[in-house]
Amino acid sequence: MDALPLSPLTAVSPLDGRYADKTAPLRDVFSEFGLIRRRVQVEIAWLLALCDEPALPEAHATADGRAALRAIADGFALADAERVKAIEATTRHDVKAVEYLIRERLPQSCAHLAEFVHFACTSEDINNMAHALQLRDGLAILRPAQEALTDALAALADETRALPMLAHTHGQPASPTTLGKELAVFVHRLRREAAQIDAIRLPAKMNGAVGNYNAHLAAAPEVDWPALARRVIEGFGLGQNPLTTQIESHDGMAELFDALQRWNTVLLDLDRDIWLYVSMRYLRQKAVPGEVGSSTMPHKINPIDFENSEGNIGLANAILGHLARKLPVSRMQRDLTDSTAIRNVGAGFAYSLIAVQSTRRGLGRMTPDPDALAADLDRNWEVLAEPIQTVMRRHGVPNAYEKLKALTRGHAIDQAAIHAFIQSLDIPAADKARLLALTPATYIGLAAGK
Repeated sequence: MDALPLSPLTAVSPLDGRYADKTAPLRDVFSEFGLIRRRVQVEIAWLLALCDEPALPEAHATADGRAALRAIADGFALADAERVKAIEATTRHDVKAVEYLIRERLPQSCAHLAEFVHFACTSEDINNMAHALQLRDGLAILRPAQEALTDALAALADETRALPMLAHTHGQPASPTTLGKELAVFVHRLRREAAQIDAIRLPAKMNGAVGNYNAHLAAAPEVDWPALARRVIEGFGLGQNPLTTQIESHDGMAELFDALQRWNTVLLDLDRDIWLYVSMRYLRQKAVPGEVGSSTMPHKINPIDFENSEGNIGLANAILGHLARKLPVSRMQRDLTDSTAIRNVGAGFAYSLIAVQSTRRGLGRMTPDPDALAADLDRNWEVLAEPIQTVMRRHGVPNAYEKLKALTRGHAIDQAAIHAFIQSLDIPAADKARLLALTPATYIGLAAGK
């Protein structure tokens, strides 16, 4: 059977099929085109640094020549990437193909620079930088989506900060809280993990075949090569790793992937709690005209956005987790197992982005049900056993905990039973009045102020 033409309907991966519209912003970053374009950017940045090095007069270029070199990177287009792939069909080496493309594109005024393209570099000098740039640019897409979700969640938390809700520990009724406070917990957690993501400065190297600047010094010992490399690396907003083998050790990547996994895991926890609140009717989903929840049950509005997010987080973290464990491990100076694995970074970002978009869409359909929340609180007066026994203990009433346990554990308790017990207590009148005024809906501590 002839191969089907590629389209969202024929793509092997749902990232380029069913979810193609959601992952489209990442194509320019993590596609083969995106990688090749960033390799060209790195090669040109290195070449320009050589042109500006006073100790290398052979590599000098005029202002117009340098502008022409910058134009090779700045104007890099799909047709250029296709030319690289055509060259690679002969070289069977992807980075060498990039070098040959740049040589082809050199203007006549820069023809003397042909041998300075990829000068003293190993392929990994270019690749590790290009991969770091992909991660930098991928984060520039993923992080705003994460922040938009967190802001939407924060707005919902603020809106419901004083809305009483029965808390549940071990799935059982517990001391009341507010819906907004419980959502604010997730806002706090997501922002904490986001700060750790943002604090990571990706490292990079440009120090030759085994990290020692061997060829550099052989060709031009008078150049301060570590300083020159640092200028190129920092020019891209990256940090220099001064001590490496042939490869940059990928420890920074592992730190980033672990941080992204932690952020995703907090989102997963949120997805599951929202799903439960929907099933308990604490939150209701707005009906959207034309949507179908079940092929046979017309009434259904399923929390599919949160389920979709949960499933995609599992895939994202599986990929990111594997990369975090795999990439820092390489035999001696290097092996190629990192090369094939690292090509899947985009999938980890894409599944993460889909999850974020799904949860945000789901939150946009949520509305609290104050009546359902109030009814559940009113069915569980036994939760006031905690404040009653705590007041009793303050005033030295013996066996306070045990007395409330006997009254409430395993029993359905209503307001009348609670009030009768309070009235029987030998405690100060002010405390008794305060306990009699309590209801499950008002026993929320400082939750509304969170």
